[in-house]
Amino acid sequence: MTDLLYQTDSYVREFEARVVAVDPAGNRVALDRTAFYPGGGGQPNDIGSLRLQVFQAAETPEVGVPVTAVKKEGDLVWHTLSGIVPQEGAAVTGVIDWERRYRLMQTHSALHVLCGVVFRDYGALVTGGNMDPGQGRMDFEFATMHGELVTEIEARCNEEIRAGRDVRVKILPREEAFQIPDLIRTKINLLPEGIREVRTVEIVGLDLQADGGTHVANTREIGKIRVSDYKSKGAINKRIYIEVG
Repeated sequence: MTDLLYQTDSYVREFEARVVAVDPAGNRVALDRTAFYPGGGGQPNDIGSLRLQVFQAAETPEVGVPVTAVKKEGDLVWHTLSGIVPQEGAAVTGVIDWERRYRLMQTHSALHVLCGVVFRDYGALVTGGNMDPGQGRMDFEFATMHGELVTEIEARCNEEIRAGRDVRVKILPREEAFQIPDLIRTKINLLPEGIREVRTVEIVGLDLQADGGTHVANTREIGKIRVSDYKSKGAINKRIYIEVG
């Protein structure tokens, strides 16, 4: 079972771990602990490198092997490598591509601000979303959308960002989590029945929902958001695009 360091601390950039399983055909390894986010909920997986010792005669130089993909399968998180694959039991140092990760943290938190404002002020549920570093989109149950409404939403989001709201993460028993009103903001509950613990992300005073991704610690770290576009994707499905910075 892989210990998911990113679930309790999104700011871990580097960590020590041990290889617990090897997939030679897939050129990948599973670790006993990881800070690499494996992707999900619209957030892409992290990339970076694994540093490991390569034994050559009397020398043991350390090399960094690029991590090009990360995926959670069952209780293990697999790291696809572009280069040497270490053996089971090998000690490695994981290094996150921090610039990319931090941009994703800012973007993900910005989308939660957007979600919180739209739900609080307009009562619209989320029907979908996706993100890349520095930009993202979210779909809502709006019957109509126009320029004035979008400008108003953007302004209200930036007010919340400037308010410097703390972002808190908790892992709760499923029964306790589902006693929280409006915990699921998506049109469809995407949490499988087998999950016994639910991770919640709270933007204090604005938003509280189930979420598995990485976030900044305070909304001020987002900087500012700009609504770059909006589209109608159906009768009651409207898409808002944002840029973060």
